[in-house]
Amino acid sequence: MIYALLRPALRLLDTEDAHRIAIHSLRLVPFGGTDRADSPLATTVAGLTVPNPLGMAAGFDKDAEVPDALLGVGFGFAEVGSITPLPQAGNPRPRLFRLDEDRAVINRMGFNNSGAEAAVARLARRAGRPGIVGVNVGANKDSLDRVADYATMARLAAPLASYLAVNISSPNTPGLRALQDEGALTVLLDAVLEARGPGGPPVFLKVAPDLEPADIDAIARIAIDKGVGALIVSNTTISRPPLRSRHAGEAGGLSGAPLRDLAQQRLRDFRSATGGALPLVGVGGIATAEDAWNRIRAGASLVQLYSAMAFAGPGIARTITRGLARLMARDGFATIAEAVGTE
Repeated sequence: MIYALLRPALRLLDTEDAHRIAIHSLRLVPFGGTDRADSPLATTVAGLTVPNPLGMAAGFDKDAEVPDALLGVGFGFAEVGSITPLPQAGNPRPRLFRLDEDRAVINRMGFNNSGAEAAVARLARRAGRPGIVGVNVGANKDSLDRVADYATMARLAAPLASYLAVNISSPNTPGLRALQDEGALTVLLDAVLEARGPGGPPVFLKVAPDLEPADIDAIARIAIDKGVGALIVSNTTISRPPLRSRHAGEAGGLSGAPLRDLAQQRLRDFRSATGGALPLVGVGGIATAEDAWNRIRAGASLVQLYSAMAFAGPGIARTITRGLARLMARDGFATIAEAVGTE
């Protein structure tokens, strides 16, 4: 209801200002807990039982300000961040563009966030509350040792996170995607897993959609060998399919509807490369229950969205989960887990 009242005004604002208002508005949502973990949509991934498979992707709640509100409006889990050890302003504004004609977003935010100290303090205040909250960790742009940054974030966030998401796939921090290379990735995961400590939360790895087949095979092999909990497939794309918006030429990562087919194919590629041995989280261009269901049937155990909420509002979570329940019943599946990879 709040979103319906605010939406006309939000669309007149700079996209980033509208996003800040959305965050502040969600603070007004009373924490209502999460859906029941024994619902038909509940599923277990990497030892985590989520009440439904739809999550909020990283990038929306960069500073861990409203994870409980996101759970309260119907998301099965929420991923906050990306969070870096030190605060950083990110790239110059404007850096976030809503492409209305394409139902898409281009961003070149550059890991803007208030830093680990502020985020850890917020997460500590919610300790003991129910719900799956992942922490997406990154490295500072000017860091002399990015692997050390990821290790620092893993150490600080591990006691407070349901899972850690290692983001090496943002296109907006120069050189970051080089960490997807085989040698660099091995060193990085070793450092993160050691910093997480024994008995720590599972580590998820977030990858880019702009990968070559050899990269996919190498990432899949390393992730399995290192015991990664899941792969998040995928981040925004630097490719540019045909777009209609006047913002189409802006630099940055493209998300939303134009990413859907690429992200779906990349998920299929990782499903094939892993042989189903590693859970996958499907993200990119998901805006409807059908999109989410297609991603699950293609191999995703969980799905996430972000850009679609910029167009549909927070009610999208309940809309999609209700639709998933109908689609699961229609196709004769008793659980989400039964449907994974049955495409």
